[in-house]
Amino acid sequence: MSPRSPSVNEELRRRSRERLLQAALELVGERGYDATTLGDIADRAGSARGLVSYYFPGKRQLVQSAVHRLMHRTLEEGLEREPRTADGRERMARAIDAVLGLARDRPVLMRQHMAGILQDEGFVQCPEQQRLAQLLRETVAGHGSPDAATDYPMLRALLMGAVYAALVPGAPMAVPTLRAELFERYDLDWEMGVPPDTEVPGGTYGADLSRFFATGRLPDDQSK
Repeated sequence: MSPRSPSVNEELRRRSRERLLQAALELVGERGYDATTLGDIADRAGSARGLVSYYFPGKRQLVQSAVHRLMHRTLEEGLEREPRTADGRERMARAIDAVLGLARDRPVLMRQHMAGILQDEGFVQCPEQQRLAQLLRETVAGHGSPDAATDYPMLRALLMGAVYAALVPGAPMAVPTLRAELFERYDLDWEMGVPPDTEVPGGTYGADLSRFFATGRLPDDQSK
């Protein structure tokens, strides 16, 4: 048996990391954060338990990276759905709806995410978070900001605040109310994006998270 090439080894490592991210999202969404262990995540991913620490310092960092992946890919999916558009106002509306939609549709994951970033570790500076930030910066620039580097943190703060307000236990605000406030701030028409109680053009995104992760096996002749 010939040894695997460095590129194949790197791809196998990447897919192992992807499986851990997907498993973390699935299990925390099903059970909650406290009831999910790193061993549970490794078992769901089909990975050795010691492999988790190779990629992530701990459970909180793994879950934050997983939720950042969910946010990044959901935002990307919302921005690029059909009919595609380069209109900056429409793309801002889609971005707002994508993030608020996560608060509505994935409350367990998003509530845990908000709690996690208030811990001592704060934001996890991972590839998933960086991709999310880049998409939001591009959205702000496309909306017409002359200084996206300055205006992007404000959009991020407003979206985080809206997600928190939608999920705060005992006193949640309605997503349509939060949407109206953000749309007014960014001078967006209510009909833009995906207004509440309307179906996404081309169908709904569904509950299956596997489309966000490249976790398939390599062809047999590449993995040997």
